[in-house]
Amino acid sequence: MVDLSVAAVTVIGQKHRQRGVPCEDASVAVTSNGVSAVVVADGAGSKQYTHARFGSAAAVNTIAKLLTEHFDALYNENREAAVRSLIIAALHVKFADLIVEHKIDSIERLSCTLLFCAVKDRRMIAGHIGDGLIVKVTPSGLSPLTMPQNGVSSSSTYFVTANHAADYLRLIKTTVDDVHAIALMTDGVQDSVYDENSGLIKPVVARMADTLASGRQKAEGELKGIIEKFVVGSSNNSDDASFGVIYFNGTKGPDPKSLPTGADQFPRSTETFKDLQTSLVPDVKRAKKIIVEAAANAPVILKEEEKPSKKTGETENDAAKENSSKPINVRPVIKKSSILMWIIVIMELAAIIWLILKLYILKV
Repeated sequence: MVDLSVAAVTVIGQKHRQRGVPCEDASVAVTSNGVSAVVVADGAGSKQYTHARFGSAAAVNTIAKLLTEHFDALYNENREAAVRSLIIAALHVKFADLIVEHKIDSIERLSCTLLFCAVKDRRMIAGHIGDGLIVKVTPSGLSPLTMPQNGVSSSSTYFVTANHAADYLRLIKTTVDDVHAIALMTDGVQDSVYDENSGLIKPVVARMADTLASGRQKAEGELKGIIEKFVVGSSNNSDDASFGVIYFNGTKGPDPKSLPTGADQFPRSTETFKDLQTSLVPDVKRAKKIIVEAAANAPVILKEEEKPSKKTGETENDAAKENSSKPINVRPVIKKSSILMWIIVIMELAAIIWLILKLYILKV
């Protein structure tokens, strides 16, 4: 059994403090039924998302409950699209209750991002929609498990309330054999520790995860202090910040001195996914035409009434020759129209015979 510790903290940003606006982030860390789960969410910040803080709070609790109570069902299901749809459906069920409770006119007002991770024995499920970051910490270093997901512009993202939200939900099912910790964070922390241009994660994330070596209570106090001082306190316009950790006790973490502090930027490409789709359209149309024509011209295979079994020692060729010399018994198929015709003929014959008998009787 894997020995795990979990922690999660949320700190209100300076932007909301100065305006007197409630925190819109939410986070939860829980262990139940042999499952350890951490979930964080960032409520949408624009004016139209009036109840986003309720959405993010409901989202983290709903998904934590789903993961801890139904981990096996989610992990063992092979249809990933079905799992993604179920997760979004579970959120919308809860959001429907909030719509009634708060008399909201649209589910969009509850919009939020979502990041989660759950571990049971050696199995792990992680999911992510929207911006934010999930980091895998191993003895060899730090790497993104899932990266921020921006919309049309770098300042936009995707929410659990979006049309076709399940299409944007990234889902990972794997094992945790080489994992030291999993760290989850909303964009309030992500912006300070992650460089999207190079994929580099700052070593501080490993140090933040290692605070759990001293236990949850102490770790959450230290994490709040770090976020207050170096993240939220670093700017008067800082966003709400949430950070959660699943920590694997007794495992080896990376050597802080060996972690890189800089990296080359990813090469830029002018090709977009839409360009790729467009380039494939002619080939896809041709392929569809071939597939349809092949299905239309496929020979009809008649089943034998009795298929002779191959004798012991008989080769495939011998069996094929023997079968080719035997007639295939095909069950006759009588169409409904033929049956109807024969019924009419029989009725006409019966009428003629009855007429002949009647004339004979009259003569007598």
